[in-house]
Amino acid sequence: VQLQASGGGSVEAGGSLRLSCKTSGMNFRIATMSWYRQAPGKQRDLVADITSGGGANYVDSVKGRFTISRDYSRNTVYLQMNNLKPEDTAVYYCNTNYYSRQWWGRGTQVTVSA
Repeated sequence: VQLQASGGGSVEAGGSLRLSCKTSGMNFRIATMSWYRQAPGKQRDLVADITSGGGANYVDSVKGRFTISRDYSRNTVYLQMNNLKPEDTAVYYCNTNYYSRQWWGRGTQVTVSA
């Protein structure tokens, strides 16, 4: 299983970014996919996840601003982030729990300036 995340960058508060996570080596259609983030000095926390059927869940702090989606034809999961805030600054990680094992992509840095 490989998860390849991309799309991070630096934006001003109120800006937008879209993260992508391209998967390979797995049956994407059956997997719940997640995005986590880790700010400096803090633990890694769940941001959003999406089930195989497309049901999405979000942490309260991003509800109404972030949208998780998946493209079955591209085996890719996305995180659209709008109205970004400085507190969204973190390294973002793609994740899946696939056949009882946690798989992580390499993180992508998101920096939001005030």
